[in-house]
Amino acid sequence: MRRVRRLKLILWLVTGLALAVAIARFLFGLGATTNLSDATPWGFWIGFDVMSGVALAAGGFVITGVCYIFKLERFHSIVRPAVLTAFLGYLAVAFGLLFDLGLPWNIWHMVIYWNPRSPLFEVGWCVMLYLTVLTLEFFPVPAEEFSALARVRRFLVRIRLPLVIVGIGLSTLHQSSLGSLFLIMPHHLHPLWYSPILPVLFFVSAVGLGMMMVMFESHSTAYLYRRKPETPLLARLGGLARWILLGYVVVRLVDLAARGQLRQLIAGGWQTWMFWFELAVMAIVPATLLFLPAVRNSRRAQWAVASMGVFGVVLNRVNVGGVVHFGRQSYLPAWTELAISAGVVSFAMLVFMWVVERFKVWEERPADPAAETRFLPEFDRLGMSWLGTPIAGARAVYSLAFVVAAALGFALINPQPAASRGVEPSPVHHALGGDVLFIDGNHDGFGVSMPHTSHQAHGDKDGCASCHHMNAPGDQNTGCHQCHQDMYMASDAFNHRWHASPHGAALECNDCHVSGKTRRAETAKVCGDCHTDLVPKGAPFEVKQYRAVGYVQAMHQLCIGCHAEMAQQMGVEDFARCSACHGQSTTPTTIEKLHQRRPQRASKRIVLPPY
Repeated sequence: MRRVRRLKLILWLVTGLALAVAIARFLFGLGATTNLSDATPWGFWIGFDVMSGVALAAGGFVITGVCYIFKLERFHSIVRPAVLTAFLGYLAVAFGLLFDLGLPWNIWHMVIYWNPRSPLFEVGWCVMLYLTVLTLEFFPVPAEEFSALARVRRFLVRIRLPLVIVGIGLSTLHQSSLGSLFLIMPHHLHPLWYSPILPVLFFVSAVGLGMMMVMFESHSTAYLYRRKPETPLLARLGGLARWILLGYVVVRLVDLAARGQLRQLIAGGWQTWMFWFELAVMAIVPATLLFLPAVRNSRRAQWAVASMGVFGVVLNRVNVGGVVHFGRQSYLPAWTELAISAGVVSFAMLVFMWVVERFKVWEERPADPAAETRFLPEFDRLGMSWLGTPIAGARAVYSLAFVVAAALGFALINPQPAASRGVEPSPVHHALGGDVLFIDGNHDGFGVSMPHTSHQAHGDKDGCASCHHMNAPGDQNTGCHQCHQDMYMASDAFNHRWHASPHGAALECNDCHVSGKTRRAETAKVCGDCHTDLVPKGAPFEVKQYRAVGYVQAMHQLCIGCHAEMAQQMGVEDFARCSACHGQSTTPTTIEKLHQRRPQRASKRIVLPPY
């Protein structure tokens, strides 16, 4: 059992490191422990911990359905480990989600504050209910060891079939609804991955992955605990899985053809190569190999095929979760993000090993390696000290590894937010002019077309000042990009350095600051004292500071507020929603036409001085 002890030692090391990062995450926030930002709010935790975690736990409803609904009793021996894997997988998803939420202590709000229109609401409730079902399904296993729970166990066994049916229904709902999350972002997801049948694709791939995961878990634990491998039984499971995987390939290619996107398969670029690699590893190669009897009946081949399928589906979920999104800011997960994910998985594996060693999950319960008397601990060669009985010795070693790893994690953590650790800015450019303004601040090819003339005609009594609430000195109707100079971070619209520089305004300190008082913004002159045309007459905004918010935030505050008022006046609720502006896809042809409409004469606007 040296394999088990060595693996447990590694898992306790990873768990200890993750604990340190987890404490830092809740003490210092997401900024200190992730490379996430307002531009990239979804990262590795969502793609792996949540989306992949839910898919990896699909073996529970797949095997129970095969055994109890389709009456294939030959698979009964793998039902218990499959349900246990699913239960721990969903617990890992819940814990992983706690780390990703900005306010994790509000995770219970979905129980009280309902939003039935949100796919996340449905996913949250289904996961919560399915966890309850999995608990009831697996509870008879540990209840066998306690005579006081005999009645409870008999009752749960009696209602097993209704529990299985409810579990399959809940799994079907939330496995597919995870795909529904991305139906609202057709302009961000690459056409090779976006599809109106994403819920169907997510569900079918989860069924195939459930079978692959059961094969992977069975062979891995057989190797660790030196159990007899269930190769003949898993060969039959592989025979079912090959048709599911083949069906997934067919559905995905037919969907591309129906949407007229087959040209994307040979378009070139890293997305095309990623698509073929993902589809090959996820379904094409495993399905092809499982059609070969020599592969399907080989223990090593089964493990290799299952590992390939598991990796492929995880890659698919990570890709859909953010990797293949258009306009995505530069993002690589921080080591702390990887540590949290690895720690959650490691702890789930430790719990799995603890359960199978103490309860009858398999036909034969494996012995606890720490309790084997033939592995009595020897004297330590350095300290010549005895660690005690085998169980006490193992606990001492694991505890020491856990504490050392946690101490190392605390030493490596930097509590400073990532935003102040050299995150590159996202400069904003002016919108393309003409009758239609194309608002694409970072020039990534995806923006909003705004009919400027019609907005002028429907403007309120303040006219241009309704939107152009602040001007550069000597200018009129200054563009938003002049002050809101970054897509997501705040900008200095005043530029103190230029005003005080001899190459700029060459002002003395006392020209703006009152003598004898602390020099700060609150005690300085109001800019309007010198620049009388800074705030146009009739502007509905009161300029209290010259710290301009990010471009995206400024545009949303301006547009959504006005649209909400007009929605109430017109009685059209959708007018204030995202689709009112972001409802149409922008193609390179559209951008080229807008470039052609752009006036060729030089701009007479006065540009704010650079930093």
